[in-house]
Amino acid sequence: MREGLFIKKNKEHWEKIEHDRSANADETASNFTRLVNDLAYAKTFYPGSKITTYLNALASRIYLSIYQNRKDPENRLAAFVRRDLPLTIARRYKMLLFAFGVFVIFFSVGFFSAMQDKTFVRQVLGDGYVDMTEQNIAEGNPFDVYAQTSPFLMWIQIMLNNIIVCIMYFFRGVLLGIPSILALGRESIRIGAFEYMFYSHGLGADAVVTVLLHGLLELTAIIITCGAGLVMGTSWLFPGTRRRFKALQDGVKDGVKIVAALIPVFMVAAFIEGFVTRHYKMPLPMSLGILAACGAFIVWYFILYPFQVAAAERKRRAATYE
Repeated sequence: MREGLFIKKNKEHWEKIEHDRSANADETASNFTRLVNDLAYAKTFYPGSKITTYLNALASRIYLSIYQNRKDPENRLAAFVRRDLPLTIARRYKMLLFAFGVFVIFFSVGFFSAMQDKTFVRQVLGDGYVDMTEQNIAEGNPFDVYAQTSPFLMWIQIMLNNIIVCIMYFFRGVLLGIPSILALGRESIRIGAFEYMFYSHGLGADAVVTVLLHGLLELTAIIITCGAGLVMGTSWLFPGTRRRFKALQDGVKDGVKIVAALIPVFMVAAFIEGFVTRHYKMPLPMSLGILAACGAFIVWYFILYPFQVAAAERKRRAATYE
């Protein structure tokens, strides 16, 4: 087709598209499809023509009107929390479960070692801390250590310390994950010895209820952080069908996702420790209510919800390929 005939045949339609700003979505999509076809034809047969330049500019304008100001159907942060992170947890659950197993084993080691060796608690926690705690127990305020600093200052200090320490635990995991697991083992032994210190004074249940007000979230975050370090460090050992470097990249990305998502958990745990735990003499139902809320969140978001999202994703993919 000669260029003049091509222009004459389509000119009216192009002008309508150019001047009509009230087209609905379906019309706009149809117009854009036709323009792209006309542009492809013009580039093929009239590559240096002004009509090719005109159609290219017109198609670009419509493209921008469709995509430039388009809002994402879901906020990126919301998508991360609702989909990306749960899928990552479900994909890496074996490593996180292994980290939990390490915690249980070494917590038991710390508890029963303190039971067998009366000096073990002091070796692990230090004489100063043990002497202070025993003095508080003798005075009838066994958990007064949580009330010796202003709530806000305590919140900030604990939050920053826990975040920094756990980021260090995570990045140490680059060495096959071994340093992360060793760090988790040491922390678990300390916690086991700490619990026995109160248990030996007949305050085991009180320690569980009081310390877990903030400790349930805090310990969960520490375990998952060290599990994320294991994910990163072992990813290149088990690359599957991927190249080892690509597997390492994926492991680092997944680990960073997990650790980044735990920062709010550390913030909330530190807030509870700074503002709530100091009131350890609160009515038992109130303490149990806080524990139940924290426990329900952990079980739902870190155990049940990831597998629900993963199952929905598998169904979606299966429907796509049918």
